[in-house]
Amino acid sequence: MGASLLYHLCREGWNDCVLVEKAELTSGSTWHAAGQITHGLAHWGLAKINKYGVEFYRNLEAETGQSVSWHGCGSLRVAYLDDEVDFIHHILSVGRGLEVPMEIIGPDEIRGLHPFFNLDGVKAGLHTPNDGHVDPAGATFGMIKGARRRGATVIRHNRVTDVRQEANGAWRVVTEKGDITCRHVVNAAGAYAKQVAAWSGYNLPMANTTHHYFVTDTVKEFIDLERELPVVRDDMTYSGYIRMEQKSGLIGIYEKTDPRTIWDEGAPWEAENELFEPDYDRIAPFLEKALERMPLLEDYGIKREVHGAIPMPPDGNMLLGPAPELRNYWCCCGSHVGIAWGPGAGKYLAQWMVRGTADINMRDFDPRRFGSWIGREHEIARAKEDYVLRHEIPYPGRQRNSGRPQKISPLYRRLTAVGAIHEEIYGWERPRWFALPDQRREDVYGFRRPDWHRAVAEECRAVRERAGVMDLTGFAKLDITGPGAHEFLDRMIANRVPRRDGGIVLAHILNESGTIEAETTLARFGDDRFYMMFAAFSEQKVFDWLVQHRQPEERVDISIVSGQRGCLVVSGPRSRDVLSQITDAALDNESWPWLRARTISAAGAADVRALRMSYQGELGWELHVPMPAMDDVYDALWNAGEPLGISNFGSYALNALRLEKGFKGASELTNEVTLPEADVMRFCRLDKGNFIGRDATLASRDSDARWRCAYLEIDARDADAHASETVFQGSEHVGQVSSGAYGFTCRRSLAFAYVNPECAEPDTELSVMILGERRPARVLDLPVYDPHNTRPRM
Repeated sequence: MGASLLYHLCREGWNDCVLVEKAELTSGSTWHAAGQITHGLAHWGLAKINKYGVEFYRNLEAETGQSVSWHGCGSLRVAYLDDEVDFIHHILSVGRGLEVPMEIIGPDEIRGLHPFFNLDGVKAGLHTPNDGHVDPAGATFGMIKGARRRGATVIRHNRVTDVRQEANGAWRVVTEKGDITCRHVVNAAGAYAKQVAAWSGYNLPMANTTHHYFVTDTVKEFIDLERELPVVRDDMTYSGYIRMEQKSGLIGIYEKTDPRTIWDEGAPWEAENELFEPDYDRIAPFLEKALERMPLLEDYGIKREVHGAIPMPPDGNMLLGPAPELRNYWCCCGSHVGIAWGPGAGKYLAQWMVRGTADINMRDFDPRRFGSWIGREHEIARAKEDYVLRHEIPYPGRQRNSGRPQKISPLYRRLTAVGAIHEEIYGWERPRWFALPDQRREDVYGFRRPDWHRAVAEECRAVRERAGVMDLTGFAKLDITGPGAHEFLDRMIANRVPRRDGGIVLAHILNESGTIEAETTLARFGDDRFYMMFAAFSEQKVFDWLVQHRQPEERVDISIVSGQRGCLVVSGPRSRDVLSQITDAALDNESWPWLRARTISAAGAADVRALRMSYQGELGWELHVPMPAMDDVYDALWNAGEPLGISNFGSYALNALRLEKGFKGASELTNEVTLPEADVMRFCRLDKGNFIGRDATLASRDSDARWRCAYLEIDARDADAHASETVFQGSEHVGQVSSGAYGFTCRRSLAFAYVNPECAEPDTELSVMILGERRPARVLDLPVYDPHNTRPRM
């Protein structure tokens, strides 16, 4: 990871860079890695990272002269269950968008590629012929060689003992051979990353798990093979991978019972090339199943046992980007498949550091997606859970359950008691859907429409026809106050700052490249008091952005108040009738127009910030309630609304309702796209003066677009688009889905997709590849529900 970043920083033009290694290069987790890399991924960003990695490794030896031992043997992912077959078809759709060779094949074709694998029960397989494996040490030395040629410095046998920030903002890296002062510092310390981060006051969320693989004696059946057999990945039986290692067999296991962590109190500094005794009791059941699948290996002994540490963050995604609260402190760590991710991680982090943004969406890798709520026990539990999930089906919306709950609304337990199935967002428990009386109270996953569709349909009907209430406490909230708050915010957002008390605007924070850092709602509650709301997972990111862009002379206070205020959404045609029974505030259109905010009393609670707005596309209010009053306000709303048919609703319903209204979400508004490309220029005021990203926004508006966000309806039948599916026009792939869901009111499958600009025109006929089939799709001009937006103004 560190070698790749050094190499790619030099390629971006930063060659005054130093890599400091406490011992020998590769002596941490790199030297004992199995070194595989596959194109077979369902996550668009990771798939792009791995595609780049394969291309990079194939060319590195020619560039540097360093042998990397690239083996382009291809790979197979076998499927036994119908859901596994759906999963590999989803991967196929992602691969088509990246123009990566891959195909779904049956058992007979698998046998032709790999005659030694036991295919009992196998329904299909994903064949990715350009996959392979590389020598981890050779690849690392190749990147170091390339970086040195471009002017970088590498210092070995020099342990860093402290990293601290000076008063002038520079970083001082204290080493055994002297101090280094630098503008930027990167933590690429692998198994030691948490300890290194602690020197700078950062609680980096990571634990070290241990992983086994075994190399057999030479296999006589492999000696005369004309080609290397493909790697075989198997999630359901042995939970791991099997491949050739020269003329031997190699078996890797991710056991699903009793995974272990190591060095929970810190990795010993003297550890080098560290391996542990194999724990056969722990992995024996899976090793036995592996030998059942490759029975020819049963007759051969094991000549090499590898049981080493690998870093594991709480959600399985690497930590790649800025550390929270620390200016110019970057993370390039927490990667449990660092050989596969390393080249792409280095490329895109280098872009971010040098250019201010990256070419791919970095949200899922940003270290700031974790907050101070995550403690050591939680980190360890999550690391173990994610280790197990490495070889499970990654269903859309699949949640990690260990260590929950961490942060809860006052309503959490009572909503759970009435059937709420919660999801975790930035530590918060947020209702996802509410089980009907005949449904099991547990989350249900699938690539096709799961049983929760029945419940969500009822929730949507309540909001559209009567009234719904949602606990949206898991939302980021900032108070921005002070005499300079207006002018400061005017620089920070692309829209105009509300001029009058009670004004509300939808506002985007941009970087200098004009791409989107965050979408926010901004309300004015006084001459110098503003309230900013946005997605919970961006809380630390947006807070850091604002604090770090505040000028020394600006008199502005910025504080996170997410834990002080809950949020209740009341939405639907009867929402005024409900709310009027718990407040004396006038709610008619003349007294309280759409997109206006007030401070009111409700159900005896003072200082309730009420915003007349609706992400659901109905008449509605958001009530931002002091946390101690949440129970009282919810009870009052429920009692007032029960005769009118009020219902709880969750985030699944919210997503369906916003898609029917054509409202874009976080998956559409990312660091990859500009406001013109996202088709949200109506929220930009280029005439208001300068703001961060203004020049780039102008340039984007006046130049040929790379892509446009299109609103699609899809003939999806029993499976909707989720994200990353490839969009076609005829036989040509023209874009990717960013988000999708079924619209229960309009009874249509809907999605947003970024497509070639000419394909975003209304009524353009397209298709979306969903679970192996190209489903007809059409670009829509207007929202399918209330296209002229009359209902929120009722």
